[in-house]
Amino acid sequence: MPISPTPRLPSSPASAPVVNTRMALAVATTIFFMWGFLTCLNDILIPHLKAVFELNYAKAMLVQFTFFGTYFLMSLPAGRLVAHLGYKKGIVAGLAIAAVGALGFWPAAELRVYEAFLGALFVLATGITVLQVAANPYVALLGPEQTASSRLTLAQALNSLGTAIAPIFGGLLILGNTVKSADELAALPSAEQIAYRVQEAQSVQGPYVGLAIALALLAVFVYLFRLPALTETTEQADSGTHTLLDALRHKHVLFGVLAIFFYVGAEVSIGSFLVNYLSMPSIGGFTEQQATHYVSAYWTLAMIGRFAGSAIMTRFSPRLLLTLFAAVNVLLLALTMLATGHVALYAVVAVGLFNSIMFPTIFALSIERLGPLTNKASSLLIMAIVGGAVVPYLQGVLADHIGLQPSFILPLVCYGYIIFYGLSGSRPSAAFRQGA
Repeated sequence: MPISPTPRLPSSPASAPVVNTRMALAVATTIFFMWGFLTCLNDILIPHLKAVFELNYAKAMLVQFTFFGTYFLMSLPAGRLVAHLGYKKGIVAGLAIAAVGALGFWPAAELRVYEAFLGALFVLATGITVLQVAANPYVALLGPEQTASSRLTLAQALNSLGTAIAPIFGGLLILGNTVKSADELAALPSAEQIAYRVQEAQSVQGPYVGLAIALALLAVFVYLFRLPALTETTEQADSGTHTLLDALRHKHVLFGVLAIFFYVGAEVSIGSFLVNYLSMPSIGGFTEQQATHYVSAYWTLAMIGRFAGSAIMTRFSPRLLLTLFAAVNVLLLALTMLATGHVALYAVVAVGLFNSIMFPTIFALSIERLGPLTNKASSLLIMAIVGGAVVPYLQGVLADHIGLQPSFILPLVCYGYIIFYGLSGSRPSAAFRQGA
């Protein structure tokens, strides 16, 4: 297929495109921050709901299964929505839907029904899916193709700032009180039971209602802000003549979809189990609230790595760095499985640093020079985030059967695939490189 030229902004005075591009990137990074915050808050919600509803690991992972499964179910509708509305209105719609989902936590906590929480998460994740479909390709296309990985890594660094703050925020507000078992609750006088249930509900309601307000205000801000429109290789470039299969015929797209699946699955799985893992006597022996500080460290390291990676990837091959970082994570996970105490603790937390560049690098390499197929490939890549639903659930099943520490073999295998993608799978075929 013919190679599309580098996307350009609409013609305007000489200095305007630079200013508009920088401002647009600043607005986009705010979006990345918010969805990072919301996504990572699940890592705190999981141990809370696990204790409240007395769930095993597999059932507790239904939080992530619902949240990331939504990406798979809603990516195609989200892609069509963004194609119809454009990037800017698509971002506004995503923020508004996410706000409605966050508000859903109020009745879910009031009812104290696990399925109601999952329903609210589904709506929240639908909004974030729309944001992902709109914002990722927008940032990648907002400038020269050769620096797309660098721009996405910078935006993902702000995503990681959200993930770094969320565990502390959630630990203080959601995990601040000791959760009582059903038997302990039944032993309390009725007045104390009512007071406890109110307190327990408010620990979830307050944070999520506040987030709903923030999302709604951000939607208004983006709607009023003038984002530059892309005149080439945008959602408008796809007139409906292309299909998802057209995008998958390019092997670097197909392998990229699998790479996103395994990467997101590994990253989410590790984050989801960290509080319970670090609470084990043989690893850290922390309380759940103390363990949230290490979850924050895990995501903070990812943020540091993304800021550094944004600069490093302007000088070194993204494929080389992706391969190297995935190999280091394989070694770190092997170490945390074989060791105990501080060695196992620091090894698993350090994985966050080497996760840093993976998502934006895989995403940018997968949509490289796709022209009007960019939006189709983007939808497929966002669908592949379903790995965050499947891998944590499977690790939960493993943890219930062989123990939590040995279950980290599953994310280790996921990073092994990413080594292959960096070495070989991310390279476009010769025919595609020649514009055939």
